[in-house]
Amino acid sequence: MPRLILASGSVYRRQMLARLGIPFEVMAADIDETARPDEGGQALAQRLSLEKANKVAAMDRDAVVIGADQVAECRGRLLGKPGTIERAREQLAFVSGHTVVFHSAMAMVSGERCLQAVVPTTLRMRQLTEQRIAAYVERDKPLDCAGAMRSESLGVALVDAMASDDATALIGLPLIRCVQMLESFGIDCLESQ
Repeated sequence: MPRLILASGSVYRRQMLARLGIPFEVMAADIDETARPDEGGQALAQRLSLEKANKVAAMDRDAVVIGADQVAECRGRLLGKPGTIERAREQLAFVSGHTVVFHSAMAMVSGERCLQAVVPTTLRMRQLTEQRIAAYVERDKPLDCAGAMRSESLGVALVDAMASDDATALIGLPLIRCVQMLESFGIDCLESQ
């Protein structure tokens, strides 16, 4: 089986990939994640996932490298990781009662070969009061989550409905698509020990 590397420092992506039960290494790719002018959420997530994968793959051309990124988008605005309590509250107030699309992108690179996928997840957010937003941010501390929402935790209390082809995509690594892509690189999760 080829060496598998996750080009991400995200503990969430590491936990997701570990669910597949295959050995992998982690090598975070430090890149500039600034959006380009007029770059939409899907294009940004796709570009960043590819840049991460390519940066790590350049160090080991024989490895299979997974780069991933997620960008939340609401009403034409890109929502990254808030980083601060104030920004998290502001982001949640902005999305309150609106639809948010989380673009979860993945790039898998080995040598000259590259596969890419973007799995969108659409959330219809509940109407959120200032009090509920403050309580959520205090309890879940989603400062390192796109859109200021930790979906695998209390963040589900902020949502009325969700639609996606892959429920794992919302956490940041679409595992259904990942398994399919890994198989095309000769890594079978069900047959690997």
